[in-house]
Amino acid sequence: MDVSKILAELRQEREQIEEAIMSLERLARGRGRRRGRPPAWMTEVKRRGRPPGSKNKPKSDAKSTSASAAKATAA
Repeated sequence: MDVSKILAELRQEREQIEEAIMSLERLARGRGRRRGRPPAWMTEVKRRGRPPGSKNKPKSDAKSTSASAAKATAA
């Protein structure tokens, strides 16, 4: 085994590890709120429109609720 070759490889690995550590430290610090559209992999799937289960009330229910509200304010 050549000791100088092993040392050279270890030094190279140390440089790579130091670069990785610096990159992670920069990520940990952050830069505040980023501008612009986030990448597709970061966004959740968003559905448009009303959430499931929330339907428009029938007209008969809407009238009865407004009538009961009017009675409550009159009383």
